[in-house]
Amino acid sequence: MIALIQRVSEAAVDVGTETVGAIGPGLLALVAVQPGDGEAQARRLLERMLTYRVFADAQGRMNRSLADTGGGLLLVSQFTLAADTRSGTRPGFSTAAAPAEAERWFNRLVELARAAHAGVETGRFGAHMRVRLTNDGPVTFWLQVQ
Repeated sequence: MIALIQRVSEAAVDVGTETVGAIGPGLLALVAVQPGDGEAQARRLLERMLTYRVFADAQGRMNRSLADTGGGLLLVSQFTLAADTRSGTRPGFSTAAAPAEAERWFNRLVELARAAHAGVETGRFGAHMRVRLTNDGPVTFWLQVQ
């Protein structure tokens, strides 16, 4: 599983004219499921997202995690993160999980996140989404678990 996490002061996801998920300060996580991902990867990725130290402490150093701050977590499915871009000018998607498998494990990640952390919001799997965010820093990290 892959997550591109961004520290945000606010973020929201719109589908059509409806806002389906929104948070204040916290993390926006764009998430891709790869073939073979399962429970272990979902649990490990969630642990990393909740404990990765990207928020400032009293001295302004990135020493606090989302679990420490209690900020929001906006999870958005984005299969394109798993694209194979090593050659050519068009991405290949054989490195992304099939839609049914991806949806299953993305939903499991959401379920685990909601059990472990308050303030979890999501986009809508498979929908055309507009993601609005104010990146704070900017601070952006790529997390990948095997």
